[in-house]
Amino acid sequence: MADKSQENDIGELSFEEAITGLTDIVGRIEQGQIPLQDSLEQYERGMALIKHCRTILQRAEKRIEKITEEQREGEKD
Repeated sequence: MADKSQENDIGELSFEEAITGLTDIVGRIEQGQIPLQDSLEQYERGMALIKHCRTILQRAEKRIEKITEEQREGEKD
């Protein structure tokens, strides 16, 4: 399982950085470039990256909803 320092490291990444890291991990695993144990560790990191990306996307979605709602309220006035 990912340790706390790795989770903190991931939490600091931008969405684009996380996607790049995830793409890199998938590529290395698919090409068989890393041993099984490392593959498992990279898989865990990849899952943490996916979770981080989902969190970023959910925040963005909430911001968009808020902006849309404010816009609708402004149009009613």
